[in-house]
Amino acid sequence: MHQKKVIVTDFLHPYLADWLVDKGFQVDIQETITNDELFSIIENYEGLVLSTKIKVTPTLIDKAKNLEFIARAGSGMENIDVVYAKSKGIHVVNSPEGNANAVAEHAVGMTLALLNNIVKSDAEIRNGVWQREPNRGEEIKGKTIGIIGYGHTGSRFAAKWGTFGVTILAHDKYKSGFGTTTVVEASVEDIWEKAEIISFHLPLNAETQFYCNAAFINKMKRPFWLINTSRGKIVNTANLIEGLDQGKILGAALDVFENEKFYQLEGTDLAQMQNLTKRHNIILTPHVAGWTHTSHLYLSKILAEKLDALGIQSVK
Repeated sequence: MHQKKVIVTDFLHPYLADWLVDKGFQVDIQETITNDELFSIIENYEGLVLSTKIKVTPTLIDKAKNLEFIARAGSGMENIDVVYAKSKGIHVVNSPEGNANAVAEHAVGMTLALLNNIVKSDAEIRNGVWQREPNRGEEIKGKTIGIIGYGHTGSRFAAKWGTFGVTILAHDKYKSGFGTTTVVEASVEDIWEKAEIISFHLPLNAETQFYCNAAFINKMKRPFWLINTSRGKIVNTANLIEGLDQGKILGAALDVFENEKFYQLEGTDLAQMQNLTKRHNIILTPHVAGWTHTSHLYLSKILAEKLDALGIQSVK
């Protein structure tokens, strides 16, 4: 009999690797492996565990002659050619449930911090400046929040606002019938008409890339605050800056960016980041909304549950 091998290519919670070993798999942990290095050895493995670093292309899949499953820790699948993988009989699972709550909490925190100038006033005090009137905030009670994308994170984000006295309008092109006593199922036109805060919870694909662009911003009937904890390319950064300059966007909280190779930014990407960092009505975090100690464990536990449900055997 042949003991099947699984390669883990990112810094994941050990729960999943321990579970795989308990199931009889041989686990090879190579957290710093590159795509090129993986390509040279992938045919030796029946399982591939990854996060966002590794790109699973048709070329890699064709080389992976023995691959039976791909397990993505997290939600977005844009780094995996899922259709091609499935056409080759490879199971593909992810774990969006694992960090949905973390992302929702982070988005709520960013929203409240943005409206109340918390980051700005904290920085001022640290620099010896005490200003009360310029830091007068906005209460969330009575405001209308528009949620674009009502999957795992969008629905969790909506649920967090239950006692804040807000109106929640949620739009999802691919879902219907999800309205509740506290969430209004809305068209995007409803959101353009009524929302004062927009939070994006979309996967990145050809249809959603730059969903928030100049046309979207210009269709908003009133100035609004923008929250993005989904994917950087959901929001067109140049159009965001234009919206801020024109007063159409009152402020923005961003956990994700078009280009997240922070130390390698140059040209337009660098100029845009410098523009954003100089603004007092911008809150920036380094793609950590779903990056909590709790979610670190849950992402691996959910992958183990889904792989267990597939019934893949550790020997052949």
